[in-house]
Amino acid sequence: MALTHEPTTTNAKRLEERRVLVGTMVGTTIEWYDFFIYAQAAGLVLAGLYFAPLGSDNAALAQLVAWASIGISFLFRPLGAIVAGHLGDRLGRKAMLVVTLVMMGASTVLIGVLPTYAQIGVTAPLLLILLRILQGFSAGGEWGGAALMSVEHAPDNKRGFFGAYPQIGVPSGLILATGVMLVVTNSMTEEAFLAWGWRIPFLLSVVLIGIGYIIRRSVNESPVFTELQERKKESAAPLKELFAHNWRQVVLTALIFIANNAAGYLLIAFFSSYATKPAEAGGLGMERSPVLLASTVAAVFWLAATMFGGILSDRIGRIRTFQIGYAWLFAWAIPMFLLIDTKNIVLFAVALVVLAVGLGLSYGPQAALYAEMFPAHVRYSGVSIGYALGAILGGAFAPLIAQLLLDETSWSPSIGIYIMVLAAISFAAVSVVKETRGVHLGVSARD
Repeated sequence: MALTHEPTTTNAKRLEERRVLVGTMVGTTIEWYDFFIYAQAAGLVLAGLYFAPLGSDNAALAQLVAWASIGISFLFRPLGAIVAGHLGDRLGRKAMLVVTLVMMGASTVLIGVLPTYAQIGVTAPLLLILLRILQGFSAGGEWGGAALMSVEHAPDNKRGFFGAYPQIGVPSGLILATGVMLVVTNSMTEEAFLAWGWRIPFLLSVVLIGIGYIIRRSVNESPVFTELQERKKESAAPLKELFAHNWRQVVLTALIFIANNAAGYLLIAFFSSYATKPAEAGGLGMERSPVLLASTVAAVFWLAATMFGGILSDRIGRIRTFQIGYAWLFAWAIPMFLLIDTKNIVLFAVALVVLAVGLGLSYGPQAALYAEMFPAHVRYSGVSIGYALGAILGGAFAPLIAQLLLDETSWSPSIGIYIMVLAAISFAAVSVVKETRGVHLGVSARD
């Protein structure tokens, strides 16, 4: 009996590990699809449809407000992170993952049926911003739960690899969002797309919600959280303990993330808008379909580089992998814009692909590093709040800042200098963290 029991137990464990990896990857892919569809629509259509009065005399101002509407949701990420982190540390990672998935998807579908300014006036942009806030709230609680579910299920020597699975949900979501947008724009006229076609990617989220819900419900609770529950010694107020004893880690996790998040949102939203706008509106006047295709190709490289970054961090350490990624982003920031401004679609794609490699190297190790930086009883709260604050300081207003820099300087490499400054800050922040690879993730004696 003993000889047959061990293989059975091992097989069951491997099956559960596969469920966790698929569950976290699919769930984050769906949630980030929802988030990125809005970001892309903000660059392509939302300015004219929902912020029309601002665009009647100044189209640039309407676009700036549309970019700002992306950032508004980030301001509510910390609130979502606090609520989801607190409940996740008390009720479990799995329950909060299901709740955030449904909330994000419902908000996205409602945007898809929301009347425009021309139909209901000022109520339209107000409702749009409200739904965007709900997206931000749910996104604030999403990443921490997915990251911890994967890392806490991982063997000690594969945490970077396991932690890369929720990370690749970001480029996967971008691939899905850009691919859907590409199919929709190619299947109808420009007039039809502006009239109703842009709504299709939002409405498709209802199908994705169902798929993600089924998959996430099938995943068992994190073993570290189960251990905490069994021992009945979890802190009575994990948030209070977090800020009393681990505030430095929260600050560092936020700063480590800002450059990656800012550069990532340029790839997600700004570049396609900048490339496809007519020259008289401050853009490059390139065709939309090839630009979206180039963005999709770059997202594929981002996915591969993210997985490689996670694996590499298991071999050479989290800190060194991050440092390589941020050095890469720093060095490429200005050459990237010089290639983009050639208006050559091949060079445009090369610029985005090389950027994507640096993004992957500075994103793949993140889940493992952040999980290893916090004790178990405040881990969900710590990684979620740090991630959310980093998103506010990094990507929340990156497209808006990029647009302002472009409008003020008429020199796109000025945006590259902005990315270089953030890369230097994130490089410095990660460099002061002591290498975490291999630390014990379970419940310590004080828990």
